Amino acid sequence: MTMNKETALTGKSKETGGFAETVKTVFYAVIIAFGVRTFAFEPFNIPSGSMIPTLLIGDYLFVSKFSYGYSKYTVGFGLPLFEGRILGHAPERGDVAVFKLPRDNKTDYIKRVIGLPGDTVQVTSGVLHINGQPVKRERIEDYVSRDALGREVRIAQYVETLPGGRSHRIIEESDNGPLDNTPAFKVPANHLFMMGDNRDNSLDSRVPSQVGYVPMENLVGRAEFLFFSLEDGTRFFEVWRWPADLRFSRLFNAVK
Repeated sequence: MTMNKETALTGKSKETGGFAETVKTVFYAVIIAFGVRTFAFEPFNIPSGSMIPTLLIGDYLFVSKFSYGYSKYTVGFGLPLFEGRILGHAPERGDVAVFKLPRDNKTDYIKRVIGLPGDTVQVTSGVLHINGQPVKRERIEDYVSRDALGREVRIAQYVETLPGGRSHRIIEESDNGPLDNTPAFKVPANHLFMMGDNRDNSLDSRVPSQVGYVPMENLVGRAEFLFFSLEDGTRFFEVWRWPADLRFSRLFNAVK
């Protein structure tokens, strides 16, 4: 009888120990995932076309948190843990960066760094000017896409070369749209001027009432590379559509 009791007690102890180990393993896994997401890389997906042709709707990418250092928007979900940036590094002109929209400090936006503190930025007849100098843009082949009805759409595409030599592609439906002629913007200290590569369809720093200048503190991280990409309209959980809608050619491409 005593042996049976001891056996029962031993079995219960093993069961309790096994549950505790499972809880501990899950806890450690959550801590590691949180640490990676907070201090190293965070995944984002692209819901709009403001960064076409660089980023497409349906792209999934990793953003490096350590590139610009850490702020309350990087590590604390906007909680007032501290002000400014720790281990801060200034972004380079031409970086594609995620930031919190200054209007609400909550919404994630992704645009390209165009103006640095002290720069004067202006768009005239579709041509970007930085510090009074027109930025070189070279016309290349049309950007080809399809509309909702499946019809082919061609848009003028350029290679734009920023001061410092970094180049990237942009698209322009025209050079006389609402955002193609702007006043001169003088970028304040500790702020950035951000623009989308889809110049006629990007809500960015050219619209002060909606975006305006972006404080350095609002930076979340730098876009690094794509890890997944699905055709527009296909949801991530629709696994059965992956074979036809997965954009294999975009997988693991660096964001430039």
